Amino acid sequence: MASRSTELRVKELLREKGWTTKVLAEKTGMSESYLTHIKNGTRRWNEDSLRKLANAFEMSPIDLFAQRRGRTDNIDSNVSMPEKSDVELKVQIVPVVGEIPSNPSPYNNQLMQLTTGHKDEFLPTLNTNDAAMFALRIENNGMSPAFAKGDFLIISPEVWTRTGDIAAVEYGNDTPVKAIMQVTYAEDFIVLESVNHKQAPIALVRGKDHFRIIGRVASRLQKFVTTP
Repeated sequence: MASRSTELRVKELLREKGWTTKVLAEKTGMSESYLTHIKNGTRRWNEDSLRKLANAFEMSPIDLFAQRRGRTDNIDSNVSMPEKSDVELKVQIVPVVGEIPSNPSPYNNQLMQLTTGHKDEFLPTLNTNDAAMFALRIENNGMSPAFAKGDFLIISPEVWTRTGDIAAVEYGNDTPVKAIMQVTYAEDFIVLESVNHKQAPIALVRGKDHFRIIGRVASRLQKFVTTP
């Protein structure tokens, strides 16, 4: 049974939109029986179902929670997210930088922030817990259409980079280059591809050519306007 603080407003939202449970099942790909349980609060949702419901209703997952509605009907004013919740909503403030720091850390990131002209610029991110995370501002359209000038890439050094991920990397034996590339791990090689796929891939020999991951691109914020 879902506790009151974790109830979702599915029944209320269905009524607002005039949808049946069957319509919601079609939109989310979840079964009608499971959605009926979620609607009645007799089963707990998980992170995947919460995301699918938020997409179907075209709203933030946070706005699906019943207690977010500011109800006054004898509700406990101390209602909070439960400790054992499937989804924890944490906000972290990340410094904006104009270049990729070689060794990300809270100190190095803020140093890069100052030296690249982004003093006092920070972005909020949800559900992250990486003290070395930074937000790289894209200064030109060299990575279009994937990323455009003015976008911010939230880069997390602590998140593992797998094949197919886009990451901030450093490579090159004589003069190391820092760049945002798509990474593919092969048995004997590491293949780096440009984000726009306009340049030829670079194949680095494992154990011979210099290569390291600085951080994985965790998310993208499009043309976020910061106040001066």
